[in-house]
Amino acid sequence: MTDSLGYRRKFGVIAPSTNTSVQPEFDSMRPVGVTNHFSRIVIPDNPVRNDDDFNKLMNDIRSTLMDSVDAVMTCSPDYIVMGMSAETFWDGLDGSVELQQRVEARAGVKVAMGSDACRAALKAYGGIKRISVITPYMPVGDQQVRKFFADCGFEVVNLKGLKCPGPMLIAHVSEAELRDAIIEVDDPTVDAIVQVGTNLAMARVAGIAEFWLGKPVIAINTATYWWALRQNGIDDKIQGFGKLLSHY
Repeated sequence: MTDSLGYRRKFGVIAPSTNTSVQPEFDSMRPVGVTNHFSRIVIPDNPVRNDDDFNKLMNDIRSTLMDSVDAVMTCSPDYIVMGMSAETFWDGLDGSVELQQRVEARAGVKVAMGSDACRAALKAYGGIKRISVITPYMPVGDQQVRKFFADCGFEVVNLKGLKCPGPMLIAHVSEAELRDAIIEVDDPTVDAIVQVGTNLAMARVAGIAEFWLGKPVIAINTATYWWALRQNGIDDKIQGFGKLLSHY
């Protein structure tokens, strides 16, 4: 017998307790027969004013990450989707691979991570070498994102770190602010724009921006959910979030 609602796939999704964007964005992309089951990495909503505070936030996430994996596995999902991104970029490509291996070993199922999803999305579009990046992070987090993309062979031309003052407040960045950030990091030499940080609600904005700029604009929540679907053989084309979900 199969799950009555998740008869195609049940996704276990791991997200910080402070994140209010990734769940509604993932749910808005969900095809019929696929269900999303969230488990929260319980962290305090402490202020983030500098690199030291950001490192403390990362340590808070690491300390309870595996507990959230254990919790979601009690509903027997077919696959895990990481609805958090900073840790997936940490220590570059090698760190990303190591994290994926640890989570898969703990869960006993395969895992989609934002870092891998962004790399796969850029490859799917093809011909992309020079990118700009938007993050909600402090500089120490931005450095990790730069390293990951450099390890994957991409040149980060421009990077806009929004330096959000706390994990919950990332979701308070408006669509207008995201639009302005896209405009700021774009230039004619940039092949694509990538946004990281799953609590930035950029899925809809990225799809609009991609149309007006005439180049890929990849929101990490769109990329991660697209990658999870495609890795599970679900090829449904979904409108409203850019070409990644509607064409690839």
